[in-house]
Amino acid sequence: MNFNVDLKKMVRDAGTVVNRVVQLTGEKLGTSEKTELDAHFENLAERSDITKTWTEKLLKDTESVLTPHPGNRVEDYLFEKIEKKKPNRLNNLEHLGQDMIDAGNEFGPGTPYGSTLLKVGQCEQKLGKIEHEFITNANACFLSPLKKYLDGEMKTIMTERGILESKRLDLDACKNRVRKARSMLGQPTKEGPSPEYLLQQAERDLRVAQAEFDRQVEITKLLLESVSNSHSSHLRCLHDLVDAQLLYYQQCTSALQELKNEISNLFLFSNRKKMRAKVLCGYDARNSQEISLMADEIITVETISENESDYIMAIRGDQRGRVPLAYLEILPN
Repeated sequence: MNFNVDLKKMVRDAGTVVNRVVQLTGEKLGTSEKTELDAHFENLAERSDITKTWTEKLLKDTESVLTPHPGNRVEDYLFEKIEKKKPNRLNNLEHLGQDMIDAGNEFGPGTPYGSTLLKVGQCEQKLGKIEHEFITNANACFLSPLKKYLDGEMKTIMTERGILESKRLDLDACKNRVRKARSMLGQPTKEGPSPEYLLQQAERDLRVAQAEFDRQVEITKLLLESVSNSHSSHLRCLHDLVDAQLLYYQQCTSALQELKNEISNLFLFSNRKKMRAKVLCGYDARNSQEISLMADEIITVETISENESDYIMAIRGDQRGRVPLAYLEILPN
């Protein structure tokens, strides 16, 4: 019994699909009439299409800005689909910073070039971390809400519009059957149902199709009218994105300004006249600006300023600090 019911349903559904295809083909050939929706509905539908198109484009563009490497974007997409955590990969700034640090250690932390490489490398790594934070913030405040909208509300709108188009094709197919049945009135029939019966059946189907179409129009219209509310939500997301960018660039500017000051001082120190000195006796540093020395070791020194004749800047490996001049014997070059 269930098999017969399922078979009948399959036949009915197949007939419905055929009717829709015939109706759509006739519309394209200009041989069938098409039910038009009112201007207000069409405006709402157009606004929905524009919103979908531009939201998808803005989403794609933003992803390209946040993750420039296309391979990484594909990898992130696949991890997102299988609901796995994205890999913690180093960004370009962090790679650059690590190479600078390695090079600085190779050239020697006590050399001007080596010490500057270390400073710049550390800053590049800091900028890389700031970039990671910005990407995380931008994803949370802008990308995720837009993706959620496209996968949720907009997907529902497109689904209901597809149902509406099917209902519209069914309605117009019914209208064509009614017109055909009316054209057969008064004509003799040899066998089968009479034209009057076919007309009654076609009109009954038309009433059902019209009711289903009208109900689907109202459902779809309500969803389309909600697009304006979505624009307000997207506006807030846009403000949040700007705030995230502003914070990002402020943090970058602050880090770079701090680096600029540090390497400027290193440059000034590196241009001072360097001398060698022998430590006459051990010295223990009294504060963080000084360094400790061991008796009889040979170190590099340079003058601090004309106003500080009692102290000198000592360079001992990767250490740098002030020491009293009295503890040293300046060696001839």
